[in-house]
Amino acid sequence: MNTLPRRLSFAASLFAACLIVLAPVRAWALFGSMTVADEIEMGKKFDNAIRAQMPFVDDPEVVAYIKGVVDRVATALPPQAFQIRSAVVANGSMNAFAIPGGYIYIFTGLILGVENEDELAAVISHELGHVTERHVAKRVDQMRFISIASIAGMVAGALLGSHGGGSSTGAMGQALATGSMAGAQSAFLMYTRENEREADNVGLNYLTKSGYNPDAMARTFEIMYKNRWFMSGDNVPSYLTTHPGLDERIGYLRDRTRRMPAELVAREYNRDRFLRIQTLVRARMSGADTALAYYDSKPKAELLCLDNAGRGITLERLKRTGQAEQSFEAALSCGPDDPLVLREAGIFYFNHGQSAKAGPYLQKAAILNPRDAMSLYFTARIMADRKDYTGAISTMERVVREVPEDAEVRSHLGRIYGESGNLFAAHLNLSYAALYSRDKKNTSFHLDRAKGLAVSEEQLKQTKTLIRAINERFEDLVKVEKPRP
Repeated sequence: MNTLPRRLSFAASLFAACLIVLAPVRAWALFGSMTVADEIEMGKKFDNAIRAQMPFVDDPEVVAYIKGVVDRVATALPPQAFQIRSAVVANGSMNAFAIPGGYIYIFTGLILGVENEDELAAVISHELGHVTERHVAKRVDQMRFISIASIAGMVAGALLGSHGGGSSTGAMGQALATGSMAGAQSAFLMYTRENEREADNVGLNYLTKSGYNPDAMARTFEIMYKNRWFMSGDNVPSYLTTHPGLDERIGYLRDRTRRMPAELVAREYNRDRFLRIQTLVRARMSGADTALAYYDSKPKAELLCLDNAGRGITLERLKRTGQAEQSFEAALSCGPDDPLVLREAGIFYFNHGQSAKAGPYLQKAAILNPRDAMSLYFTARIMADRKDYTGAISTMERVVREVPEDAEVRSHLGRIYGESGNLFAAHLNLSYAALYSRDKKNTSFHLDRAKGLAVSEEQLKQTKTLIRAINERFEDLVKVEKPRP
């Protein structure tokens, strides 16, 4: 399980995504009526492409937290024909976006840019407002002969910065958007002010109904406007450029909030778990020098246990091992029962060859937080190193249930099965690992080995499940035998 996000250029990734999402023109493209089923199809195809190409965060602690916030807001939505799904993009821009079919993507820059969970939920509520009001679908209905590939190009163009800016990335975004739309309609995904006002209105309702402080929406937009997050280091445009008129909308939100019952605006902001996630994002996913400057700027007396753990993570990234160990020991001293502190200290000692010291910390973290896949993952690796294959396999299978599409988890599970002598399970999991890494050659290689070793009904069933996953993920890349009914 990679504790750092995949290092891919956001620009190149979205360019690849728009090339991958190729589909024939659908009925709605011909007759101008996009159905919910069409939205779901478009969402699945685009999500599949960008999951393979964009730099996603795979720390289960972060992913589960964001999913929890999104799910909480989603409870306030009217009944939807699709499930709301979330993911975290490793990019420093203070941004978020949603696509048809209920997919929403939160940038790490947004997590670092806000001060509490309510403000994060405010942006999520606004984005889900665009989804429930079907703003993109309505724009599609206004046009004819538009394919899913064209829409992918428009999304790429919008997110890459079709407004230009002089960079090659901006130029590519402009070309993508223009090429996909044959010129004049390249601003397709730029929400109108009416769209924004509507998303503000219903989003504020969702935010309030789900139990958050309604004042958080105006506060969050004020933070964005004040700091002017125009471009990130990866040339991704800010929320301001993709969601125009923010300054005018703040006044509307303030006016609505003032007219709400006082007890709603007096709701306490959610900060405790948010700060834990923010610590992980800052220490592990932002620039190491910037993160260290943040921790060093705080008076020592004000450093929390989590701050010491975050500082330790940062110092390890900078190869300052001795200082990192001191920070982890300080964190353990003040937070001996904090599962996140225990987990990160355990990972540190494991990475530096001290498995005997790492093991108790990781085991305790897993007991305190049984769904912490990261603690279980490293615990399983320690068991495998000790040749306890039964325990290692059982523990790593628990990790797979939590993060079924993590390539590194599948890879280690395959190796453990191989060392234990179960070659069928080894090749099966190594094929999954290659599949989730977009490695066509090894996906097919290990699939063939697994098929040749499959004897029992259960093994044949598992092989067919793998083939279905390959056909769904690699439909346009690899020709794989489809299972017989």
